[in-house]
Amino acid sequence: MKADTIVLGAGIVGVSIAIHLAMRGRSVVLVDRRPPGEETSYGNSGVVGRSGVLPMSFPRSFSQFARVVRQRYPGARYHATALPGLAPWLYAYWRASEPSRMTESARRLAPLLASAVDEHAYLAGLAGAEHFYRDGGWMKVYRSEAAFAAARAQVETAKAHGVVVEVLDAAETLAAEPHLAPIVRGATLWTQLRSVSDPGGVVKTTAALLPRYDARFVSGDARSLRPDGRSWSVDTAEGVVTASSAVVALGPWSLDVLRPLGYRLPLAVKRGYHMHYGAAGNATLGRPVLDEERGYVITPMAKGIRLTTGSEFARRDAPPSPVQLEVAERDAGELFPLAGRREAAPWMGFRPCFPDMRPVVGAAPRHPGLWLAFGHQHSGFTLGPPTGRLLAELMTGGDTFVDPAPFDPARF
Repeated sequence: MKADTIVLGAGIVGVSIAIHLAMRGRSVVLVDRRPPGEETSYGNSGVVGRSGVLPMSFPRSFSQFARVVRQRYPGARYHATALPGLAPWLYAYWRASEPSRMTESARRLAPLLASAVDEHAYLAGLAGAEHFYRDGGWMKVYRSEAAFAAARAQVETAKAHGVVVEVLDAAETLAAEPHLAPIVRGATLWTQLRSVSDPGGVVKTTAALLPRYDARFVSGDARSLRPDGRSWSVDTAEGVVTASSAVVALGPWSLDVLRPLGYRLPLAVKRGYHMHYGAAGNATLGRPVLDEERGYVITPMAKGIRLTTGSEFARRDAPPSPVQLEVAERDAGELFPLAGRREAAPWMGFRPCFPDMRPVVGAAPRHPGLWLAFGHQHSGFTLGPPTGRLLAELMTGGDTFVDPAPFDPARF
């Protein structure tokens, strides 16, 4: 089987790249071991847009750092056995989280983030996926006066970056989300965001566009990617696929393909968990809600109220650890009347992260015809469609709608 491009990875990033390339006349084969939207893109909180001003950073204050070290902050936990291997990456992450560097990373990432709502809407319109999306933004709630005061102080910074944020007192918070418990002191409402009821459904529905543009999905082993003269080949269930170019958009598994080719990119994986719950009585939730001080999100999904945890620093393939979800479940039950679990076991997923909090989107430095698109930290679902457009523009030689320089793989 021959094509112009092989795209490895059928999450929101890979699907978006495949669609944008196919719309530009490239013959594309999308390859993954599982059907579209069944890995990392399935398990997130479904937020689309700028969910904050700054990326998720390493704690810089002594008190914040001490809480993490002592396993007292439920939004970030770690496996001690994983720390030796993670130490170089954590140090680089700590350095990149210095305020001026973090502000610069946020500035360089902002144009891609700012395009996310429109780029999602464009693909959703083509695919007939609009029914998954809802308006209403997302809410960050605060349990203490000190945390709420700090949030209010940051609102002007957000507005200076062009982000619309409303500050709600306790009464206004409960008016917006009547079934939250009256334990919150206030909230910030980020109104420019959208959210979805089924992230995996969005990806599957978008992937169904592929045949319309003479592209296709094939089950295969991405790790079999290899140079084949001036082409690239990969083994699939339908035989060997050969193409003049290949895209690695495998998220947390990207280095499994790239290490044999000699690449040593500083990618780490933050693990996370989710579980779906019923809502007690007639309780409803209208939008994603982040409990800022406890580090989890609850959001209404097609399967129920999805609770997503913060970050777990562990070896990618270590057995799941239920501790973080159990703590978040207790805290979430204080905030919202959750009913019973709707699954037998928690879902566990992976967030691929570079220490500078920006993805790689562009040409691989040493292999002509090889392109990279992964490492979107906590914003992979948000940034999938804009990443797809940007990489397709780079690969086809057109003008790019945002500056690609901040995402150049050669920066490492």
